[in-house]
Amino acid sequence: MRAGAYVEVGAVAGGWAVRHGAGLEQVDDAGLVALAARLEGAAGPLDASPRWVWASTAAVYPVLLRGGVRVRRCHDLGLTEALLSWHAGVAPPGAAFGEVGADRADVVQAQLFEATAAGPDGPDLSEQLGRVEAARAVSPGFPMLVAAESAAALAAAEMGFVGLPWRADAHDALLTQLLGPRPRWGRPAVLQSLAETIAATLEAPRLNVDSPVELLKALHRAGIPVETTRAHELKWHEHAVVEPLLQYKELARLHVAHGWAWRDQWVRDGRFHPEYVPGGVVSGRWATRGGGALQIPRAVRGAVVADAGWKLVMADAGQLEPRVLAALSRDPGMVAATRAGDLYTEIATRALGRADARAEAKLALLSAMYGGGGGSGAAGLAALRRRFPAALALLEDAARRGEDGLTVRSVLGRTCPPPGEGWQSAPEPVALARSRARGRFTRNFVIQASAADWANALVAGLRLRLAGLGRAHGRADLVFFQHDEVIVHAPETLAEEVVSAVTEAGEEATRLVLGDVGVHVPLQAVVADSYAEKG
Repeated sequence: MRAGAYVEVGAVAGGWAVRHGAGLEQVDDAGLVALAARLEGAAGPLDASPRWVWASTAAVYPVLLRGGVRVRRCHDLGLTEALLSWHAGVAPPGAAFGEVGADRADVVQAQLFEATAAGPDGPDLSEQLGRVEAARAVSPGFPMLVAAESAAALAAAEMGFVGLPWRADAHDALLTQLLGPRPRWGRPAVLQSLAETIAATLEAPRLNVDSPVELLKALHRAGIPVETTRAHELKWHEHAVVEPLLQYKELARLHVAHGWAWRDQWVRDGRFHPEYVPGGVVSGRWATRGGGALQIPRAVRGAVVADAGWKLVMADAGQLEPRVLAALSRDPGMVAATRAGDLYTEIATRALGRADARAEAKLALLSAMYGGGGGSGAAGLAALRRRFPAALALLEDAARRGEDGLTVRSVLGRTCPPPGEGWQSAPEPVALARSRARGRFTRNFVIQASAADWANALVAGLRLRLAGLGRAHGRADLVFFQHDEVIVHAPETLAEEVVSAVTEAGEEATRLVLGDVGVHVPLQAVVADSYAEKG
């Protein structure tokens, strides 16, 4: 097989069909692992390594990981098909809005080996690569988007396989401190005490605090005019029940989402093994299939502890989305502001004339990116328009396109879904509301999806750099990713090299995705023993 060729892998009865070079062979799991070990072991530089082609990284790659083999490159046909479909303005096969279609890989898989006499660049792969190249005419960064999406899928499978270090004893101590000892059944002691306090305060002794319907009725009987039982609405009311109720909600959420039962299901052998889904939402952000890996609350981060002789290297991009806005708009004032220490403070100084107006500037900028603009942020938003006209014009143009039923794209070409059929075939007030809602969606999509492009490029570059580090004392592994945050579990002897790898990967992602426009995206790594130390 020539260096750097494609190796196509498809599921068949009893194993895998593999096409590489001019040959097509059928192998079982062990045969696939042996082949991958041989091909990856023979590869030299990255561009000479094989590019594995399969319908779903999540379906095939774990087989190789369990066999002790990692690959450097792949082309995920399912993820690529989704990107191409949205780029063409149609929903991918089996895809629900904003979610990964469960049968997308199956649709692609059924086509993978239709022409078994073809060479390594078989008709389906060649046809798809042709469409990727054609998309470049509209979106020059589209091939990079495809490569980064597939690389992210490799990283996601590796992270789920390796797992995030999780100390059960530390987790138990944190839960016991907050909730009381683990109960054999029912609520923990602290939650039960709060539930009784809430019921007594509302004079509803049989109240089920976990029932929104019952709780809402009890609140109304107590004269609290809320429309929902959500915390953000409750906190505006002065009543003796509000404080214990808010505390109950916070602790109950912790108990359900990251309590003892959660640990029993998701943590094994000292590792939290989530199932990551790259591109799991339409903006390109990752999702998870259960486990809540993207929402680990501060209360239990003390359970994420490095092994003895190892360290956690943690980093996140500060204020990523406003920096992406600066890069896309090339607004000279906002680009210059990204080079300051704190972006919001610098924006406050430049737009409002006061460094101490940071909170006001942040509110105004978030309103601009998420489609607000009224209320207390209106004056700040007007100041932003005057000081950073190109940045605000980009957002408003994206909003207008959405309101008109058009699509928008990320910096690399990830495309938002078109509106559904008949989206404005409704009475005028309803149609107007839908139009404005879509405008808010497209306004933020441009920024959020471009931030996802940057994050995938970061992950892609970082995993390759980590693979190149010495392994005398163990492998440095990417073990956590959340939007713009990464954690690497590394031997203590490699910690400083990992810090350099993180920094270099961040700089590379900024250069490749956002371009050399002068925008600074800080990615400072912290070396610690526990996730709680990050702050």
